[in-house]
Order: sequence, then C-alpha cells, then structure tokens
Amino acid sequence: MTLRTIGDIRAALRSGHGFPGDRESFEADLQHALETSTETDLNAVATVIVDYRGRIRLYQDPEFDIAVQEGIDLTSRLPQETQDR
Repeated sequence: MTLRTIGDIRAALRSGHGFPGDRESFEADLQHALETSTETDLNAVATVIVDYRGRIRLYQDPEFDIAVQEGIDLTSRLPQETQDR
C-alpha cells in the first residue's frame, strides 16, 4: 500500500486500515497541526503524516497481533507471579 500523500492516508483509514478511531483522530490531529504551523515550518504536519502512516503499516503487519497477544499474556501473568512470592 502506497502512503505518500494525505489522500493516500485518508483512503487507507476509510478502508479500515489503522487502529479504531484513527480515521477521526487523523483529521483532528492534522487540523491542529495545520492551525499551529507557520508557512515556513510544517514540521507538525509532517509528524502527523509520519505517525499515521506508521500506525497503518503497523496495523497491517501480520506479526503485530501475535506480539500484542504475547504482551497481554505476559501482563496477565505478572500479578500472579507477584502473589506467588
């Protein structure tokens, strides 16, 4: 999936790629970045684009779900290990 433009990111989010709520959050974050940026400094806008592009790619990674489940399993064992001591 090509994610080079704001339009590409919007299309990916409309298609259900990304995390829940990303579609709305992207628009709000982009709007805020545009409002706070100057004509010569668009770093905040670039940061939003890079962040959401990464989130879309991360969400599409087939190993992402495995890593999340491993983290959940590890976290659920922590209280038990503490009580066993």
